[in-house]
Amino acid sequence: MYEAVYIFKTEIAEEQINEKLERYHALITGENGGEVTATDHWGRRQLAYPIRKQSAGYYVVSQFEAPAVALPEFERLLKLDEDLLRYMVVLNWGEPTAAMSIQTRADRKTDDDDEDDDGMPMIRADREED
Repeated sequence: MYEAVYIFKTEIAEEQINEKLERYHALITGENGGEVTATDHWGRRQLAYPIRKQSAGYYVVSQFEAPAVALPEFERLLKLDEDLLRYMVVLNWGEPTAAMSIQTRADRKTDDDDEDDDGMPMIRADREED
């Protein structure tokens, strides 16, 4: 199973993004016999750093099963798309993709004591030595 993360320019309409995804996924599902198992539109997100003078991008995550011979032509098509800022294709053996909105994230556990989870004292760099 593979997972692909696409970051598109934000000026592109969602309909155009869907058309591009259909074209990309046709290479996987066509004569190569692959299957797209999940597609999740994360929407517009702020980028960590500018990419081609863009400060935000439209994120889409897809999971698919395909033979390895389908990937070179798939990635060649991705490289040629001017509206695609970045993409990444990785092997994924985990659960299907889920939206990562701030509202759905679990709160982080705050650790205010001076012991690590295994009961050992923590070394803290923010303390001055006596």
